[in-house]
Amino acid sequence: MARSMWKGAISFGLVHIPVEMYPAASDQGLDLTMLDRRDFAPIGFKRYNKATGKEVSWDDIVKGYEYSDGEYVVLTDEDLRRANPEATQTIDILAFVNAEQVPLIYYEQPYYLAPGKGGDKVYALLRETLRDVGKIGIANVVIRVKQHLAALVCVGDVIVLNTLRYPDEIRPTDELKIPAADSKAAQVTEKELQMAKALVEGMSEKWKPQQYHDTYREDVMALIKKKIAANQTKTLTEPEPEEEKPAKSNVIDLVSLLQASLGKKPAKAAADDDDDDEPPPRKSRKPSKDDEDTDETPPPRARKAPAHAATHASAKRTTAAKSTAAKTATKTAAKKTAAKTAAKPAAKAAPARRRKAA
Repeated sequence: MARSMWKGAISFGLVHIPVEMYPAASDQGLDLTMLDRRDFAPIGFKRYNKATGKEVSWDDIVKGYEYSDGEYVVLTDEDLRRANPEATQTIDILAFVNAEQVPLIYYEQPYYLAPGKGGDKVYALLRETLRDVGKIGIANVVIRVKQHLAALVCVGDVIVLNTLRYPDEIRPTDELKIPAADSKAAQVTEKELQMAKALVEGMSEKWKPQQYHDTYREDVMALIKKKIAANQTKTLTEPEPEEEKPAKSNVIDLVSLLQASLGKKPAKAAADDDDDDEPPPRKSRKPSKDDEDTDETPPPRARKAPAHAATHASAKRTTAAKSTAAKTATKTAAKKTAAKTAAKPAAKAAPARRRKAA
């Protein structure tokens, strides 16, 4: 754990609890350095004296308040502490309220509070009290040079100080176009509500913070490793031209979306799909007696083909008919030739038999 960023005490009533404050959150964002695109050298920022233009070191920098144009009152950290020692060293609990009464929009930054020297017993007393009554403490605290409204919340065995925004820091919603509960455009049917509740129930699970992580950061780091492996560390990737997206309808079928989310095929989409299919075949009539005497079965009724398909089919039928006629003619000619050949020996044998009989 890093060094404490603040030391003081929690005060409520006559109770005084020495505590130390530690950051409860860390920034895991991408640490990107700004580079000069001409030679990819890092860009630095200098602290310089605006009067002389010369660089100034941290040791020579002090804080000041501009009370008139170009005139400043110099304030050191000791000046700020002496202005109100109690405010800068005390977390002063003003009241205890139910946690659900403070909207989440007011919560800003969390800090851990750990007991200071000799403060274990009173720290544990406040922690167990907050846990049993189910309330949070609303307090004032000065961090650096700003006074914050804060909430003391019992999280497990730790007391967490979460700074709160003041009411005037919350922007009003008057200018937002929020649909009213009785608006016709935002009217929700009972069916849509029930399906939405079913979807929420289906997606409900226990809170497991370990399963959530920054997938975007992981993807960017994977891309960085890929560019390093491909020796493309100095390659500037230019954006591709955006494709025109088809215009979307403003009409939203919530039932279809909810059904799809629940893993069901939307009723409307199913009806549309059925319209695209070919019509169902007609029921076959009961075969008659005449049909039983015939071996040939009438072909099923074909769908109407496009014009070019019909022309192609007609050409194929014509070619097949010509081929069949040619084969039939060849067979007929072959039969006639065979008959003539058989008749000649018979004609020669007949006179011989007559001469023998004479």
